[in-house]
Amino acid sequence: MKSIIACRLLIALSIGLGHTSVQAQSGLDSESEIKPFAAEVARDHGVDEHRVREILADAKILPNVLAAMSRPAEGKAWREYRPIFLTEKRITGGVAFWKKHADLLVAARAKFNVPEEMIVAIIGVETFYGRRAGNIRVLDALATLGFRFPRRAAFFRRELGHFMVLAQSENLDVMRVNGSYAGAMGIPQFIPSSYREYAVDFDGDGRRDLINNVADAIGSVAAYFSRHGWGFGQPVTTRVAALPAIIPEDLLNRGLKPYSTVEEFAAAGVQTDEPIEAQLAAALISLDGDSGKEYWLGFKNFYVITRYNRSPLYAMAAHQLAQAIAKRRNTGD
Repeated sequence: MKSIIACRLLIALSIGLGHTSVQAQSGLDSESEIKPFAAEVARDHGVDEHRVREILADAKILPNVLAAMSRPAEGKAWREYRPIFLTEKRITGGVAFWKKHADLLVAARAKFNVPEEMIVAIIGVETFYGRRAGNIRVLDALATLGFRFPRRAAFFRRELGHFMVLAQSENLDVMRVNGSYAGAMGIPQFIPSSYREYAVDFDGDGRRDLINNVADAIGSVAAYFSRHGWGFGQPVTTRVAALPAIIPEDLLNRGLKPYSTVEEFAAAGVQTDEPIEAQLAAALISLDGDSGKEYWLGFKNFYVITRYNRSPLYAMAAHQLAQAIAKRRNTGD
């Protein structure tokens, strides 16, 4: 599960949707659910079994979490999704965040070779620059999904186990940490396994604190992108200007990981808006835009963004927000 954070089919909009006003149902069953899970976490992670049972006895099942999982924003069309994130407030907020934390962002770029605007945009999409980090207790979100959401129960139970370890290793109050309805937490919205694997202590204070520490959040986003292969100075995506009358089946719907070169796409009749290095690998992506289908070539850096959130909508929104923030900061336009 080293691929993704924010679980992925999740996006930042989800952070603000979960309100605990919906009354919680009863918690987990002590014998059939808590006891075997606690034994599993103790066996796999070395966490005290009795302590896990104590914690889970306090977990609540939240119907609103299950409801939110049934209507993720990634289910929208691109024409509906884009306006959520490409807003004046989010652009100006990104410029302000960049200005306030310029030294940290420069240091992150220098160490991890990830541009400032990409780091800023991710934090902007995820939590509106730390202002909307979620108001659902992570323990409840993960317990609800791990035991009441069959389609992805195994994944969320693993995350619940990682959360137990994380709380111990990073000295987090497991009973008080809040996050998104999917159990992502902190300024950059890392799920527990990603927090454990990719978070960095960027200010050298001896803790990896993504909940309250902007320095660690900035460094951790950059580290995440670096570990997944971000290429500094390489393109992210480019708009397709012309397509063949019939798109060959082997060029479309093959996923987000680049699979053909620009040269091969061009030979098949896929022409881009701008000149691109012929040997760069890309994936052909279609989005439902304002005027119908839009086609784009997504390069490796686009794929890297989707390791943070697997939706192409998310990746495109983050990329375009990064572009808008950089343009506003550099030119004032």
